[in-house]
Amino acid sequence: MKYETIRLDGETLILLDQRKLPEKIEFFEAEDYQEVAFAISDMVVRGAPAIGATGAYGVYLAALEYDDLSENEFLNQMKEAIEYLNKARPTAVNLSWATKRMFNIIKKNSGQNRKALIRLLEQEANNIAREDVEINKTMAKHGNKIVPMSANILTHCNTGALATVDYGTALGVIREAHRNNKNIHVYADETRPRLQGARLTAFELVEENIPATLIADSVAATLIRDGRIDLILVGADRIAANGDTANKIGTYMLSELARVHSVPFYVVAPRSTVDYNLDHGDLIEIEERSSDEVKKIGSEVIAPDGIRVYNPAFDITPAENITGIITEYGIVKPPFVSGLRDIKDRRRS
Repeated sequence: MKYETIRLDGETLILLDQRKLPEKIEFFEAEDYQEVAFAISDMVVRGAPAIGATGAYGVYLAALEYDDLSENEFLNQMKEAIEYLNKARPTAVNLSWATKRMFNIIKKNSGQNRKALIRLLEQEANNIAREDVEINKTMAKHGNKIVPMSANILTHCNTGALATVDYGTALGVIREAHRNNKNIHVYADETRPRLQGARLTAFELVEENIPATLIADSVAATLIRDGRIDLILVGADRIAANGDTANKIGTYMLSELARVHSVPFYVVAPRSTVDYNLDHGDLIEIEERSSDEVKKIGSEVIAPDGIRVYNPAFDITPAENITGIITEYGIVKPPFVSGLRDIKDRRRS
């Protein structure tokens, strides 16, 4: 992508404002951790890996804010700031993974020179961002191996450079296949109610001249039934230890259709998205969002006042519906309990 999703400029975090795409290219500037939390919760930035990196920079900005406090006061305020950031979007585990990694830097350097600690926090946030790009490109290479020539690929929500620091997860695999001249074609679900597929995935596909067709979410079933989809690639916001996967609402429905019609269904996500503390998907907290997201498209009201709305942001795809999980360590196949355990502490070569 020629537009940076996330960039630190001194003591300001600059985020490509995804609420404005594709109509406008604008940037949101966050100068403290509260503004970072707002950017995450209001979906200025979205996508689990991007949220994780953004949260890491939020911890760094909090440290700048509390620089002049005593050691105990600093530690207490940083704990509160991290808790505040983690609550911005509770389903994506990458957020708490990144803030925990930042807090470990604080604990390891407790009592040391504060300015030096803040430099270490900035460096760690930069490391998280840099590693995300490297991991995405590695996952893309692994994922490209399962993409057939001339494949019609269905994807849901946005999993590209906009959902990460750069390159993408599921859309990263699609990028890699396109760059390897596999003559692919992408069907992108619009992804109601926030329309990430229409507004963001379609934007990235057009920017990179990847052959693609935008469809309403409800069209996917017909395409799958009629044999016009060869492969489904999706991302993840949290993966339980048994492989159950939380992803954008509508993903579970696609997985059931894939199962019935024998279409390969792959999840593309880094190891940081695996929550080894949760045995199965029923334990994953599902974020519910504002009714206005369903009752409006932009500022246009499309539903009557007084109607009740149920608006979960995510659903759970059971492990048995997943063909494989593409990670930076390769493709994990069932049984996922043992496969995910095998990569838990592995180092990348």
